[in-house]
Amino acid sequence: MLPLMKQLLSFTYTFQPMKKMRFTHTLILASLLCILWGCKSPNESGNSSSEIPDIELQLPDTIVHSIPLNYGTTLDALHDSNKVEIGSYKDVLELFEKHNYTPEAWQAGIREIPRVYLTIMGDRWGSTTTKEITILNKKQLFFRGIAPLILRSNELILEDRDRLEGIRSSFQNNDTISQTDQTWLLKLSILYKVQIPDDQFTASELNELWLRVDMVAPSLALAQSAEESGWGTSRFAAEGNAMYGQWTWGKNAIVPEQQRKELGNYGIAAFESLQESISAYMLNLNTHNAYSDLRSRRATLRRSGEKITGAILAEGLIRYSERGEAYVESLKSMMEYNKLSPVDDAYLANENPIYLIPVETPTP
Repeated sequence: MLPLMKQLLSFTYTFQPMKKMRFTHTLILASLLCILWGCKSPNESGNSSSEIPDIELQLPDTIVHSIPLNYGTTLDALHDSNKVEIGSYKDVLELFEKHNYTPEAWQAGIREIPRVYLTIMGDRWGSTTTKEITILNKKQLFFRGIAPLILRSNELILEDRDRLEGIRSSFQNNDTISQTDQTWLLKLSILYKVQIPDDQFTASELNELWLRVDMVAPSLALAQSAEESGWGTSRFAAEGNAMYGQWTWGKNAIVPEQQRKELGNYGIAAFESLQESISAYMLNLNTHNAYSDLRSRRATLRRSGEKITGAILAEGLIRYSERGEAYVESLKSMMEYNKLSPVDDAYLANENPIYLIPVETPTP
């Protein structure tokens, strides 16, 4: 990361709606470096601790919350009343029932989903719970547990998109863009890997951001999480909340048991929480060159005023797996068989969130 740091420190950015607007960037770059690495610093044990600086809390933006590495700070900021300890899947079912988050409510057409967020997957789900319940119950519990997290990730992305829309409109009208918005836009461009050539921010970069900062169809995100994690039972899901099989290199990667040495010392990316894993997955789809077709299909739907659906976006994921077209077809089949398309109409309830904290139950 040191070369990147040096590169960032050597840059001077200019935002240009129609005329050039220069601003002092020392403080901005300090914030950017913190954003890029999630405000994490290694402690003596080799693990990571997270802290969001006061300056970020004062800035009126959502980027600090939509960056995957910062999800580890979420629980620490919560009051105990927002945390519910769960000892078994029965506790989860009881809570879902209390909030009318049931298969019966879904069949009745209710698309409002409570803000009940499962924090980690853990190994009990795969080693014990899924062996005690039917396949149907396993699927229902899995989808209901992951869906609120997917909707929350989309919610954060769309907050950023709404703000970007305002800035983009000001740019097109040749209006003055505030320094606060310039700072925010600069952070957004780095997060979404949009290059700024010649130290100038032009309509081209804004249009590319507009293409990238957008939601992922919930039905697709659910299907891929089930496909990639084995319905949450994989070793990667248990050990690192890895729901989407994203590759990475480095000491924090979970090394596959049958690692293909010819591909290097790769592993599966591990995350502190499920929310972090889902956010990283969406950022991956929104930035990696391999998924530009997905983003183009989504933009086409936007321009025509059509709904963003998992079935259409899945067509842009041929390069997500070595299986290519077969992988895409498996995702579409999963969405159809499990009737996931209505999830694209779901939304989160306007209520305070509840975080589910798995705890070990005492043995008799």
